[in-house]
Amino acid sequence: MAPSAIETETIAVPKIDPSKLTATLKGQYKELAPTAYDREAETGNKGVQAASYPHYLPTWNPEQKYPPLEPFEHVEHGKDADPSFPNLLPEGVAVTHLTPTIGTEVTGIQLSTLSSAGKDELARLVAERKVVAFRNQDFADLPIEKALEFGSYFGRHHIHPTSGSPEGFPEIHLVHRGAGDNSVDQFFANRTSSVAWHSDVSYEQQPPGTTFLYIFDKPETGGDTLFVDAAEAYSRLSPLFQERLHGLKATHSGIEQANASAARGSIKRREPVVNEHPIVRTHPVTGEKALYVNPQFTRDIVGLKKEESDALLKFLYDHLAYGADFQARVKWAEGTVVVWDNRVTQHSALIDWKNGQRRHLARITPQAERPFETPFKG
Repeated sequence: MAPSAIETETIAVPKIDPSKLTATLKGQYKELAPTAYDREAETGNKGVQAASYPHYLPTWNPEQKYPPLEPFEHVEHGKDADPSFPNLLPEGVAVTHLTPTIGTEVTGIQLSTLSSAGKDELARLVAERKVVAFRNQDFADLPIEKALEFGSYFGRHHIHPTSGSPEGFPEIHLVHRGAGDNSVDQFFANRTSSVAWHSDVSYEQQPPGTTFLYIFDKPETGGDTLFVDAAEAYSRLSPLFQERLHGLKATHSGIEQANASAARGSIKRREPVVNEHPIVRTHPVTGEKALYVNPQFTRDIVGLKKEESDALLKFLYDHLAYGADFQARVKWAEGTVVVWDNRVTQHSALIDWKNGQRRHLARITPQAERPFETPFKG
């Protein structure tokens, strides 16, 4: 077993009752998340090519209702990995780093064939490189049950409270914009950008860690995904500023996401939650510290007045968003599986194509440990 960079401690934490929150706990949520599509077009009956993987088309089943998530003991497999990656990156595998700190492309290995040791190394590589694009994968062609079995190695599956999922598989979160969907035109009539930086479902008590997204259909050009290295963003701050952030916590809310779904007449599988997380969280494998606030789900800083909280959060959001020198842009291609670590990155899809072509992907979202902080070291 390879040594981990830090030791973790499980602690009991109080739950926040969303009904008791003040009216100030309101914020934006992504407006470009379709909750319907033209089934005739997606099945090839309107003169356009049918969806390549129709069994992955989204459904929104109002009968799916789930109780609140309960805490669980997360096993972080990256701690067990051989840091030389002999099972994941053997001789003959091509590795290309996109930037010095974030983003790697890998060809020559099939994720679906990895042994447990290879999966351990995958978790560690992604923790170190933040986001890794594996090309020429057979993942999309696996039975959905097998894809979920693979993902379950990395944590308990998260069932999204509002997103579309394949029929019978609520553990799969679908990203789908159907052929001929030009609703983005209405969005851009009032907005200048589709960028929406976030870390997935950070409002959960135990948000995701190692996360998987795989492609079915894509526009001919466009629809890339941006990623930002939140660990490098933290390291760019002055020691005095870093020290001041330590000990601060922020609230993360799922209320707005649930409200947005309800406003569109869509589903709510589970009641929304609000949780507090440290603004600086530590990765359990690498020991890296990363900024853990995002404009989609973070609402305020505990203990600060509104103006103080807003000013500090705006600085952190801008720092992450403008940090082009610690960001990577992943271009999708057929057979690509992108794996990232939600604990040390944020990302945003780009809605930049205007020809109504289909974009269809699936996400597997294993949950990890509750975010924790380790002491500041100047």
